[in-house]
Amino acid sequence: MHRALLALLLLVALPTWAAQPKDLSWQEMIPADAPPEIPNMQPLHDLSSMADALSVESAPAAKQDLPDAPVVQGLDGQHIRLPGYIVPLEVSEEGRTTEFLLVPYFGACIHVPPPPSNQIVHVKSEVGVKLDELYQPYWIEGQMQVKPSSSELADAGYQMDAEKIYIYELQE
Repeated sequence: MHRALLALLLLVALPTWAAQPKDLSWQEMIPADAPPEIPNMQPLHDLSSMADALSVESAPAAKQDLPDAPVVQGLDGQHIRLPGYIVPLEVSEEGRTTEFLLVPYFGACIHVPPPPSNQIVHVKSEVGVKLDELYQPYWIEGQMQVKPSSSELADAGYQMDAEKIYIYELQE
């Protein structure tokens, strides 16, 4: 009887232990043996020829430096938690972004050239997130897929179906 109860408790508790995601850093998404990535820091827009701020927003997107950057195959299938900034690709009628690129710094893919593809995660979410402030970083939790994807903004080396999305806060 005691063994059956213990086995039942382990079956119930095991998914709770297994559900804890691994915190992943952006640096861990670059293979250790990859050549150094030197971004092309050319100006995005020639501001001297722009008449107003609206022209800057409608200017063509900057070219991605490394659209085929090497990825870490060992991340495939891992349950991870990654902080980053959301670049919306799809917004629902309710004003929630349900498909987006997660990037390591603010303004990537919009105001500055996109980072290498191994520094971009293409995320899909059924619930989505309401983006009141695009400069707010978020934690994204889910199963990482080492699978390339392309959008009009940039190529991504990874994909994820978000299980949880919440505001990033430093833990002290």
